[in-house]
Amino acid sequence: MYNHQLDTFIQVADAGSFSKAAGSMYISSTAVMKQINLLESSLEVQLFHRTPRGLTLTDAGKSYYQDAKYMIQYAKDAQVRAKNAMQSNENTIRLGSSLITPCQFLMELWPRVHEVYPALKFEIINFENTPENASGILKNLGQDIDVVAGIFDETMLALRGCNALELLRVPICLAVSIYHPLAQKKRLSVEDLHDQKLMLMKRNWSKYTDRLRDDLWEHHPEIQIEDFTFYNLEAFNRCEHENALLMAVPQWENVHPLLKMIPVDWKHEIPFGLLYSHTPSKTVSNFVQAVAKVFDLAAET
Repeated sequence: MYNHQLDTFIQVADAGSFSKAAGSMYISSTAVMKQINLLESSLEVQLFHRTPRGLTLTDAGKSYYQDAKYMIQYAKDAQVRAKNAMQSNENTIRLGSSLITPCQFLMELWPRVHEVYPALKFEIINFENTPENASGILKNLGQDIDVVAGIFDETMLALRGCNALELLRVPICLAVSIYHPLAQKKRLSVEDLHDQKLMLMKRNWSKYTDRLRDDLWEHHPEIQIEDFTFYNLEAFNRCEHENALLMAVPQWENVHPLLKMIPVDWKHEIPFGLLYSHTPSKTVSNFVQAVAKVFDLAAET
């Protein structure tokens, strides 16, 4: 912040006397003289010729007069820029994006959200899919990343300590290699899966996956269920390399170029929505409410 003695200096230079400057500033002449003396002392230059007829600027004073005006205006402009930057940050949502939490869904939704919340801006933060990141980011939403879009269930929310706005129930489908014989089908029956290797996330990852697993074990033992522990690129590569089937959701259709997402004739679904902090900022709360309004939901933040 600039030295406010600059304002006093400009007032005195324009008025030509301490008393006139004091009158326009609503302070005493003594206070004005003290500020000018302190300014001259700090600069180690004489700014005014003091005569019985008033004050005139020295050559140093004339030079400093122009610079002082510039410094005052620059400081005011800097303050405006800082406030604008703060306002921009306050209205910026940091969207987390990874292999299985792509932000494409939110990008498609953005024009409608922007109509509800015009001041909102976004920043995409990419992160790598690792077990440590998946756990840490969700537990610390609101620090480096504000919102992640993805599938979830109540157990995961409790474990990760975050909130979720459910937007829809997405059908559980299967990722299949484009070279797999089943890839020619637009829709699969459960019988199509007989004698096939089906990759399912380990038990207790999601109650929705567990329901699917129990249904298949009970009614379709011909399906070879194989557990895996984490959704990352290795899991998708393994699906393609081993010509297996991989439980997936439609939002992951662009994860692997050699895999195709195919719906299945079963009624298994899983919640999909926005994951955010238990203690969201005002901007995040407004964003969640705007998304809820777009989806005509009752958002609680």
